[in-house]
Amino acid sequence: MKVLVVGSGGREHALTWKLAQSPHLDALYCAPGNPGTRTLARNVAIAAEDVGALRRFAREEQIDLTVVGPEAPLALGITDAFKAEGLRVFGPTQAAAQLESSKIFAKQFMLEAGIPTADAVTFDDLAAAESHIRHHGGPVVVKADGLAAGKGVTVCQNKDEALQAVRQAMQERIFGDAGRRVVLEEFLDGEEASFHVLVDGQNVVPLATSQDHKRAYDGDQGPNTGGMGAYAPAPVVSEALQQRVLSDIVMPTVGGMAARGMPYRGVLYVGLMIVEDRPYVIEFNARFGDPETQALLMLLDDDLLPLLDGAARGQLGDARVQFLPAAAVCVVMAAEGYPGAYSRGMPITGIEAAADQPNAWVFHAGTDERDGHLVTNGGRVLGVTARAAGIAEAIAEAYRAVECIQWPGRQFRRDIGRRALQHVASAK
Repeated sequence: MKVLVVGSGGREHALTWKLAQSPHLDALYCAPGNPGTRTLARNVAIAAEDVGALRRFAREEQIDLTVVGPEAPLALGITDAFKAEGLRVFGPTQAAAQLESSKIFAKQFMLEAGIPTADAVTFDDLAAAESHIRHHGGPVVVKADGLAAGKGVTVCQNKDEALQAVRQAMQERIFGDAGRRVVLEEFLDGEEASFHVLVDGQNVVPLATSQDHKRAYDGDQGPNTGGMGAYAPAPVVSEALQQRVLSDIVMPTVGGMAARGMPYRGVLYVGLMIVEDRPYVIEFNARFGDPETQALLMLLDDDLLPLLDGAARGQLGDARVQFLPAAAVCVVMAAEGYPGAYSRGMPITGIEAAADQPNAWVFHAGTDERDGHLVTNGGRVLGVTARAAGIAEAIAEAYRAVECIQWPGRQFRRDIGRRALQHVASAK
């Protein structure tokens, strides 16, 4: 098979790395890719949002399957455009991708389908949103309706923080048009987890559970980011709880989308909040998580390509996947200042030494090559990932590899996996 991966981040490097191992693969391309994907595939200089150019390339190269990594091209309708040309795509249609591209659509869908989620109200008028906040106070979660690169959610502990958040979104437009409308959501106090399932429109194949670390700094402090690290599996999700998520959330979502004439094919990422052992949906994503994908694929003991192709074809059937009885941890190394303003072009050293560490892999995200040297070219620069028999060992291996890598102003969280360690300690 000839496969095209769309995107340029750590998630896409990880997908490329796993797909490159498939015996069914004949040729692998990545658009636009990064210096890491270049070692595994042919990079193609087409932006992920340039749907027309991507479609022309897939048609001319006779691509058998296009795997869409980021959310933006899905929201732009890349799947619809490719299908109109008879091209196969792993990723939901524009209508189905509204589960991620519109927080308001997703919330209304969940309430209508009886899917457990936090209570919420929506606003397209700043004065009305401010009035609601003054009356109800906090804590409250303020969410921009549209796509905001994982940064459009603000957890506000009090009224003043909430008023600032809605003004930044709706008046200052720090998230662009994504903040034109907002969702004010009930604050749920629990532990987050990520649950990915492959979907072919009707059948689902669960993947391992994982947990992201959204806040910029240790102890879950600071602003939200695209994700500062992840680990898999997530011990907060027991086997019994996973079955409950499937029966009470995943299957009603898949069935409900089909009943609305927008059957879902691709990967469905369910962002969960576990409150007193009860799962609630805090968000849906219409693509693989980043950096959860890096950890998940470290544990997948199956060929990824037939699974993605089966979902795209609507032919997953009763497929099941095998995962290694191990743990994986991904630590994101970011540029100084991220998720705010940051500089580019900082020279990176030590990647080879990091990759030489036992059971460690370095996935590129915001990197570039200039004059033969690797430099920073984004906020999240690298995803340093390790696998080991247990979570404590995987954490140690990941940070050992992290310490090999240097550039001026590098930053990373030093507590990735701390909640998993707490679960392990409490189980003893």
